Amino acid sequence: MKIVTQADRSFIPSLKKASLRGRAAGAAVEKTVRTILQAVERGGDKAVLRYTKQFDKVSLKPEDLRVTPEEIKNAYFHIRKDEGDALRLAAQRITAFHERQRTKTWMYQDNDATLGQVVTPVDAVGIYVPGGKAVYPSSVLMCAIPAKVAGVPRIVMVTPPQKGGINPYLLVAADIAGVTEIYRLGGVQAVAALAYGTNTIAKVDKIVGPGNIYVATAKRLLYGTTGIDMVAGPSELLVVADDEAKPAHVAADLLCEAEHDEDAQVFLVTTSERLAKDVGKLIEAQLKGLQREKIASKSIARHAVAFVVGTMDEAIEVANDIAPEHLTLSVDNPFDYLEKIRHAGALFLGRYTPPSVADYIAGPNHVLPTGGTARFFSPLSVNDYVKVSNIVHYTKQELAKVKDPLVRLANIEGFDAHAKSAQSRFS
Repeated sequence: MKIVTQADRSFIPSLKKASLRGRAAGAAVEKTVRTILQAVERGGDKAVLRYTKQFDKVSLKPEDLRVTPEEIKNAYFHIRKDEGDALRLAAQRITAFHERQRTKTWMYQDNDATLGQVVTPVDAVGIYVPGGKAVYPSSVLMCAIPAKVAGVPRIVMVTPPQKGGINPYLLVAADIAGVTEIYRLGGVQAVAALAYGTNTIAKVDKIVGPGNIYVATAKRLLYGTTGIDMVAGPSELLVVADDEAKPAHVAADLLCEAEHDEDAQVFLVTTSERLAKDVGKLIEAQLKGLQREKIASKSIARHAVAFVVGTMDEAIEVANDIAPEHLTLSVDNPFDYLEKIRHAGALFLGRYTPPSVADYIAGPNHVLPTGGTARFFSPLSVNDYVKVSNIVHYTKQELAKVKDPLVRLANIEGFDAHAKSAQSRFS
């Protein structure tokens, strides 16, 4: 792990590089994604199956795309009871947290006018669940449960096909979470199918969930054709640690995030150069024997940086500049710093809040903004699955009170038809 102190010439360039890590995909990626999107829009199932064979090396027919109820039922026989119990416990805690996010329709009276907002769920949502390097039943729960809590009637899951069938943990998680349709389909072609619809897959109103750079680019390009949650990139963790933090805990937390992907980015910001050096040594030691040692090693070698600063206030400012997906405060009295944190997808407070407890079992959503987008994006929530419509009701008496200023404002903007629409009620 690279260590830079404020006295180093590389400190500012290293911080700038970390802060700008979320730049959009290159032209080559975008060109490829556009080609696939256009092909699926025009060719539907035929294009979807062609790209599935090309990229996933799996030949399917349209009738093979949808997972059957029997396959879901059989998935339960391929996992242990304690594993199913763990998924159900996680689902209960995720549900409990997200039920507190519900927003209700509300109205109030302003003299004789009635004003307010009506809250309704979207009709259909598509959940993208990655495949390939790892299996993510936890992401199924995190994406589907808020939709169910919001009252979305149609919850569609897509996940890349595997030659041995879809992983049973994904199917069980989807069943527990209330997913209504599952398709063995991944990549840009899956996102396109959800957005445009095909003969086999009806289109959805919104697409959520993490994916690789191609999936993320597809979501970005389709925004407007369909809704999206956010443009998420590789996983990230930043640990702010004082000199009392335990190096072994910090190293373990950084590796917890680094094992996601070779492009995962982890950072340490600390007031102690000794701690930074100890953490670097322990990362090398703890890497040995990890199931995903090669992936985590590449992530650490490519991206891991420890920033050594003079004060905790400076550490918090560095954290705000980077705006990480996950931010751990391994300090005494972490709540004292809470109001100073302006940009982070999720905050893990104190010495005994490992990122993994939030990834799996705590309840808050782990689908979070990455690449510095925590400056303007929020975690996935029930609010992502509902729409808000404004309510306005005026009586003739109340309209009469505001008619004259209404007409004046319309005339200022040069819209006399607007003025006449109000005046016509009194002619």
